Amino acid sequence: MNMVEIIQKKKDGLKLSAEEIKWFTDGYVAGIIPDYQASALLMAIYFQGLDEEETFALTDAMRYSGDTIDLSTISGIKVDKHSTGGVGDKTTLVVAPLAAACGVPIAKMSGRGLGFTGGTVDKMESIPGFRTSLSAEEFLSQVNDIGISVIGQTGHLTPADKKIYALRDVTATVDNFGLIASSIMSKKLAAGSDAIVLDVKVGDGAFMENHKDASILANLMVKIGNNAGRRTVAAITEMGQPLGRAVGNSIEVIEAIETLKGKGPRDITELACKLSGIMVYLGGKADTPEAGMEMTSEVLKDGRGLKKLREFIKAQGGNPDVTEDYSLFPQHSVKRELKAPNDGYVERIEAKRIGLASQHTGAGRATKEDDLDLSAGIYICKKVGDKVNKGDVLAEFYGNDENKIENALKEASKAFSIGTAPVEPPVLIKEIIGL
Repeated sequence: MNMVEIIQKKKDGLKLSAEEIKWFTDGYVAGIIPDYQASALLMAIYFQGLDEEETFALTDAMRYSGDTIDLSTISGIKVDKHSTGGVGDKTTLVVAPLAAACGVPIAKMSGRGLGFTGGTVDKMESIPGFRTSLSAEEFLSQVNDIGISVIGQTGHLTPADKKIYALRDVTATVDNFGLIASSIMSKKLAAGSDAIVLDVKVGDGAFMENHKDASILANLMVKIGNNAGRRTVAAITEMGQPLGRAVGNSIEVIEAIETLKGKGPRDITELACKLSGIMVYLGGKADTPEAGMEMTSEVLKDGRGLKKLREFIKAQGGNPDVTEDYSLFPQHSVKRELKAPNDGYVERIEAKRIGLASQHTGAGRATKEDDLDLSAGIYICKKVGDKVNKGDVLAEFYGNDENKIENALKEASKAFSIGTAPVEPPVLIKEIIGL
């Protein structure tokens, strides 16, 4: 095969074969194909697109470009959950214990964050002693013993995706449906679970800002998963304002704990019960999705979800007492408040601005090398639809650097819109695909 011919073929709008796609991915990972030729192909794909068969082939090629996780020694139907990312998205910390408490084995790999806050791995590392790196034997054994383990992604998983994504990031070829879907699904399929639940965020604080695009992406990812023999369901969910009230790292873990105590915000509680309910259904522990949701709601109410979280924390070396004593988490030394400038109703909270403000506090990374302040973040005191009086606290800001907090406060002040008329909160779950 010849790389110039492959580039020309896609530039002319012709279909690439699975063999050509695999030859390209293998050659690029091996360093045989240079960046400039890979960039040319990505740009041709960006403009000409990939059809479903090409997308399936690219997903498959990246999936098998490195290690794949064999979960066959874990009994039961393993179900994974993935979110496309958003502001205040701590759902894994609630969903995974709820599903595991219902008997669904959760063997999950998560990543670190680059952006507004840390990723799930960063959040979990705010728990004293918690280990996010386990050997394969420890990982599998833990899932068999207590039904749940969440660890950081191995560096040998989907190396083709890592290399191609880094190139897409610097060649303005990120926002292409086929490339996005194959990137996400190659990692999910390589991670080895039998079924996958996708939480596709839509809105100001999400990668997909409108419902049409989110639906196209969600449907494509469901098709990829099902084509690979993995039952896949996607929920399109609201990210026009932060999810829950906490945005950061340790404060999001605390909010997840409060949610498992039955004291969490309405939106994160609703989303967690519905997503975990679908996982319970896909895991064969409930006859219908609705029955699964009833089970997870009951597990949340009776404390079994919180108990499972404590087991999970202890098994991975963390101190389970954090669920009762929040002073064990990293502590902030600076606290500021943003107050309402006038009476009215909160009609909008721009999630993206809140995310940027959270990054300013020290809760997020601008580069991979940046250190996180795990105590830093923002607590949203008023949500869309809430009535406020002049001087009411809209949000609290935490961290350990006065200048950073000041910058965060300035950014967040632009995020809140207060109007004179009552406003209905946005619909949280907009569509479910694949059930």
